[in-house]
Parts: sequence; structure tokens; C-alpha cells
Amino acid sequence: MAVTFLFANTLIFLFGLCIGSFLNVVIYRLEKKENLGGRSFCPHCRRQLSWKDLFPVFSFLLLGAKCRYCKKKISWQYPIVEALTGLVFVFVFNSVAFQLLDLSFLLYVASVLIVIFIYDVKHYIIPDKVLFPAIAITLVYRMIFVLTKGDWMVLGAYLLAVLIGSGFFLFIFLVSRGRWMGFGDVKLAILMGLLLGFPNILVALFLAFFLGAVMGVMLMLFRKKNLKSEMPFGPFLIVGTCVAFFWGTLIIRWYLSYMII
Repeated sequence: MAVTFLFANTLIFLFGLCIGSFLNVVIYRLEKKENLGGRSFCPHCRRQLSWKDLFPVFSFLLLGAKCRYCKKKISWQYPIVEALTGLVFVFVFNSVAFQLLDLSFLLYVASVLIVIFIYDVKHYIIPDKVLFPAIAITLVYRMIFVLTKGDWMVLGAYLLAVLIGSGFFLFIFLVSRGRWMGFGDVKLAILMGLLLGFPNILVALFLAFFLGAVMGVMLMLFRKKNLKSEMPFGPFLIVGTCVAFFWGTLIIRWYLSYMII
């Protein structure tokens, strides 16, 4: 049993490493507006990479974080995203009941959130080309559940979460004329609502603003930012979403029990 467990987790981790390598391609080529097809190449010398340069994480380490051909530095983003994706895939694999549809959907969503996280950190933009398909697929996934179970109240909880999340950010966006909150966060809140439902969306929003405030204060203390500096909010929303998805119900129960006492 233990051998089977280890083997399954090793396979899903290696699969995650490979997907993480592809996510790096997506992140790079989206910003450059390049086609996602075609062979991988060095971003510096544009030389096509051979098969021995393409092993996730391992090639990076063996090459000493440098291109084999031009010897220029390779960003640490590449192994970090690959390793992170592998670990996230293992966590998801061990956190959900093994049903192929559910597992496939959650691994897809995890990949999307990783891309949005890194892209927003680097470019202060949430890419529509990644976000819109994720919203559509998540809506279809929820509709399949409703049609299978016949529980339309569940769909209502997800739509209410969409209204609360996106409506809240849209209000901030309009009042501030885009100075306090970007419109990308409004669109990301739609995906959050469809993923979390009500009341878990409230947990995600609270955690996002709390973590954002803590990070903002820390950056100002270290003089990396000031009150007028921009800071991408998408990563905090994604962290809040992940925590609320897996532990939102437990957090709400703990909070309510504390309030009752």
C-alpha cells in the first residue's frame, strides 16, 4: 500500500513538473504575444533547446542556471514554477476524492492560478487569454454538477459569490477610477466566486486584504514601496482563494464558534 502511494505521488509530481515547464512557456510567450506552439528556445540567444535542456528543474541545476549556448543566466522563475506546480499537483491529488473529472478540473484550475499569480507579479496584469477560458470551464463544471445532482440552490450560492466578489471590486474600481483596484481583479473575482461559492468567498476576500495589508506594511518598512506605489493584488486573491477552497468551511466554523463563546 505504501509503495503504491509513493509511486502514485511520484508520478503526479513528475507530471506536475512537466506541466510547470509548459506554464513557464505560457507566461513568457503571453507577454511577448508569441504563439504557444513550436520548440522551446533560450530567451536571450533564441537558440532552440535540445531534449537534454528540457528536463524540468534538473536541467536548470545541471547547467548551473545558465544557457548551454550563450552562457547567460536563466531566471530562477523556471525551476520555482516547475517545482511549485509539482507540489501543488501532489497536494490536490491527495486532497480530493479520486474522480477523474474532479481531479482534472482542479489540476487545470491550479495551473491557471499559478500562471495568473506569476504573470501578475511580473507584469501587473491578469491575462484575459488565461482567465476567460478558466471562467467558462468552471461555469460548465458547476452546471454539470447541478444537472447531475439537480441541486439548483448550489448554483445560486456560486452565483451569489460571483455577485459579491465582482460587485465589490467593481465598486472600488469605479469609485477610485482604477487607482485603487484594477479591472483585472474584478474579472478574477468572477472565477473566485464560481470556485468558492458563498460564504467561502468572504473568507477569500478577508484573507486577500489581510495578507495584502501585511505585505504592504512590510514593504514600506523595508522602503521597497510607499503609499503611492502600485502592488499587484491578484496574488493575494489567489492565495485567499486556495485557502478558502480547502479550509474555508473550517475557518467559518471556527470563527462562528469563537463568536458564540
